[in-house]
Amino acid sequence: MEKKDLNEIEKEMKLANEGLPEKERILFSDARPSRVEPLNKYLEQFVNWARARSLWLLAFGTGCGATELRPLMTSRFDVSRFGIAGRPTPRQASVFIIGGYASIKTIKRIVRSYEQMQGPKYVIALGSCTINGGMYYDSYNTINRIDYYIPVDTYIAGCMPRPEALIAGFNRLKEKIQKGECDGMNKYADNFDWYKKNQKQIIKDWNMPDYNW
Repeated sequence: MEKKDLNEIEKEMKLANEGLPEKERILFSDARPSRVEPLNKYLEQFVNWARARSLWLLAFGTGCGATELRPLMTSRFDVSRFGIAGRPTPRQASVFIIGGYASIKTIKRIVRSYEQMQGPKYVIALGSCTINGGMYYDSYNTINRIDYYIPVDTYIAGCMPRPEALIAGFNRLKEKIQKGECDGMNKYADNFDWYKKNQKQIIKDWNMPDYNW
């Protein structure tokens, strides 16, 4: 395979990232997300059946909202029997579950984690604080509607919802995946400018490699 110099790679992949050292610019993409069309009817049904039975979980817990996730892994509830397993990084996960109070300080990491996940990917909003701000709804630092910043496929209400409620939420997500109703990844691509506008209204300091869009 013919080797390409840095300038050619930057030109082909539209990499800018001018704030980074030259050697690091190729490590971060500034490409917009693109829509992924489903396969043919019957193949897509089979693939969704398989996806629904193999959920790899990335948990983003900001406080008490993540408390009830721990019991799910114990022998009493044993979520592994539903095909659910925890993963350590966004790139290995297919389900992003956000539990607890989401603030202006944490939303940028939520967005970045979501964008690092490979598709297809799904989002669960866990607990009242994540869904509508909960008891902190009127705080200057609270994110009241997380679905304004990333798409949400399933909501699990409560403060805090018990493990049984979480399992019911996972089962609901599995039903929606199998029916082909979880299209948040394409929704994010189709409405990318709207999501990014909402994100930039509250995130002033990303403290990460900057976006170029």
